[in-house]
Order: sequence, then C-alpha cells, then structure tokens
Amino acid sequence: MTNDQISFLNRLAIRAGEEILKIYAEPFDVENKADGSPVTKADAVAEKIILAGLAEGFPGVPVVAEEAVEAGHLPAVGDRYFLVDPLDGTKEFLKKNGEFTVNIALIDHGKPVYGVVSAPALGEIFWGGTLEGDAAAGQAFSGRIEGGDITAVKPIKVRTPPAEGLSVLASRSHMSDETAELIGRLKVAEQLSVGSSLKLCWVAAGRADLYPRLAPTMQWDIAAGDAVVRAAGGAVVLAETHEDFAYRVPQGARKDDLRNAHFIAVSSRELLPALASAA
Repeated sequence: MTNDQISFLNRLAIRAGEEILKIYAEPFDVENKADGSPVTKADAVAEKIILAGLAEGFPGVPVVAEEAVEAGHLPAVGDRYFLVDPLDGTKEFLKKNGEFTVNIALIDHGKPVYGVVSAPALGEIFWGGTLEGDAAAGQAFSGRIEGGDITAVKPIKVRTPPAEGLSVLASRSHMSDETAELIGRLKVAEQLSVGSSLKLCWVAAGRADLYPRLAPTMQWDIAAGDAVVRAAGGAVVLAETHEDFAYRVPQGARKDDLRNAHFIAVSSRELLPALASAA
C-alpha cells in the first residue's frame, strides 16, 4: 500500500457516499432480500462505483461485495482480497438518522490490513492499516468530509478504560438478549447506541471501550471497522475464545459461509479477563 493507494481508497468511499446521499435526499423504494433484510437502490449504485474503482486501482485483486454475493457472484479468492459493504446500516438509512456507512477493507492472510469507513450523512470518515512497511502501518485516522475532500485529519487511538466503569456500545437496531445479558454483568458507566460500523470506529477513536456483538453479522459488515480498531491499538476477538477474529472465504463458499461468529471489539486486551468471568 502506498499513500496514493490509501488516498484512492478513501476517495472511492467518498464518491460512493456522494451517490448514496443523492438517493437519500429523495423518495426511494425498499425491497427485501432473501433473508428479509432491506435493500435500496443506493446499495447497488454505491457498489457499482466501488467495484469499478477497485478494478481500476487494484487490478487482479478479487472483491467480495455484499450485493454481488447476494446475486450469486462470489469470486474465488486467495490470501489477498477486498471485502466491501457499499451501505452498512440500511435500517439507519431508512430511519433517516444518518448512521450508515460505506465500508472497504483489504484482507491479507485472514487479517484486515487496511480499512476505510465513511459516514456520508454525518460527514465523517475513518481509516487505518497495519501492513508492515505501509505508510499508515499501526496508525488510524479520522477526518471530516467537506466538498468531496477530507479535512480536519487527526490520528486516533483507543483509550485506557476508566476505573469508574466502561462505556459500552450496543447496536441501535440489532440488540440481542445475549448481548444485553453480557453488558449487564460488567461494570458499565454508560451504554451508548449507534448504527452500522460506526460502533467499531467509536472504539478506535476512544469514544467507547467495548462493543460486544452476540448477534448475526457478515464479514463485510465489520472488516473495515476492524482494520481501524486494530490500527488504533484495539482488538476484535471471538466472543467465546478471545482469539483474534480471522477472515476466510473457503473454496466454493456461499453467502452463509461468510457469516460471522459472535465477536467483541475492545479498546484494550486487559478487558478480556473481565469479559471471560462475565461470560
């Protein structure tokens, strides 16, 4: 990854977001996928832009993208490929609360080594990577989106969990009983709700300490945010074993093979013993 490639990916996420906002501002139809989840024209338009951009900027690197997979197009991948969610948080999109994102992640040997998450309606963008030798290795950033450019760029990092209690994030639209029970067994100072992969970015930016997700998600939902968390010094681990979350697309995979196990994003691995005792 070079600085030019990083800028290219960030700009690609912004371009997709610009087209999403055009649809967001007007009346639009809503359809349901086979699993009952909603989808709009914005998902398809954003994915088309991202796929075309990745084909231009990263020729030969396979792309696993949500709407293409939904249509039955899941490419064979090797160790290096992109995971794309063109519009994460469709329910937030429908509610018009602005808490939806565009997610682009580069996976290498099971790890999300670079990711960008843009929140076009909020004018926010987060990105980071952990590739050795990368100009952004071990660094995560946030910025504002203004007129198609990124401004107010600043490095972000996870915070040290405060002694008075944790700030815990929960999904605004997908809260499960298991997640609520886990949160109830922890020393929590405040519980926050926000949509889409913004939860992962909030952990990365030091706005919260913990994001447990004990409910269904797909790999493309979290890969970009996971990259930002890792680059900011945090971790995304399996809820049961606390091993680092790994990304895999098995040979001959279908959509259900890309469903995630339950996971927890933490600002510090020092929180893991408390989570184990609370389980």
